[in-house]
Amino acid sequence: MSDVYFLESENARELLGLLDAAGIALAIKQNDFTAIKIHFGEKGNIGYIKPETIKPVIQKIRAIGAIPFVTDANTIYRGQRTDAVHHLMLAAEHNFHPKFLGCPVVIADGLRGNNYVEVEANLKHFKKIKVAEAIYNADVILSIAHFKGHGLCGIGGAIKNMGMGCAARAGKYEQHNSIVPKVKTELCTACVKWCGGGALELCPPIHLDPSKCIGCGQCILACNYKVFSLPWNEEAAVVQEKVAEYAAGVLKNKKAFFINFLTFITSQCDCFKTTAKPLMPDIGILASQDPVAIDQASIDLVTKHTGHDILKEKTGMDGRRQIEYAEKLGLGSRKYKLIAP
Repeated sequence: MSDVYFLESENARELLGLLDAAGIALAIKQNDFTAIKIHFGEKGNIGYIKPETIKPVIQKIRAIGAIPFVTDANTIYRGQRTDAVHHLMLAAEHNFHPKFLGCPVVIADGLRGNNYVEVEANLKHFKKIKVAEAIYNADVILSIAHFKGHGLCGIGGAIKNMGMGCAARAGKYEQHNSIVPKVKTELCTACVKWCGGGALELCPPIHLDPSKCIGCGQCILACNYKVFSLPWNEEAAVVQEKVAEYAAGVLKNKKAFFINFLTFITSQCDCFKTTAKPLMPDIGILASQDPVAIDQASIDLVTKHTGHDILKEKTGMDGRRQIEYAEKLGLGSRKYKLIAP
């Protein structure tokens, strides 16, 4: 059983106390290069974790004597975060920059997303994991995840922040490539601009080229007319298993610490422009040394506060699959003790 420390939203100013109680000083030591893995938020998104929220965490790491840098890897869809130049510009626009944070901002997989190190995994789906280079070379990973829904994985928390978020672009392709949406052409009112791989074309009617589809799921969440849907077969669950295997590769022989923010919880990833209100009031912040336990606690708290599995209802996906599979891979335990410091 693992310990998960919980701070209710009204006590968010006590964040550093939460980290101390959860043992951050056990994970991060003096002179450790510490990769603070966070999502900078896509252009138009307002739900991402703000830089002023994590600034005290950075100061805490520096006080320990470690060497922090804030980081993310490039995306496979076309947008502001596809390459390091535009990615860094957007990060700075959202106030993630050294002058404010007091530490560097690094795009972990380089200019075009092809800087990575292959890690031996020998798991069911992957023999090798393509880990973004800067994250691989760090001594410690500090995961700061915005817990919310996700169109392919059901949930996005610590496991997805490690598995999908720390993968180089080629690794992201590997995780997505088993999913191609179904299309009801007669319902289309033209949302082709949301396609991350250029697979959609309005002929008319709308046409999807499976050879170009990168399986990112953007069309499913962007469309209000239910033109797109995921095939209900084993492939949808396989994506979650692939994410968990990538997380195992990222964390192999690596010290790590995990923080989940249960704030501004929607059914959409922070890769989307925010169009919906949160599904519930803010719940709080969790911290743990166990990525499986913290994600299990997160989904349990969301379910408790809404009275039902609202994220599964909204996304059509059961995010517990990735948690269960991550436990089988030895990443942690779904059994946990929730502690209020």
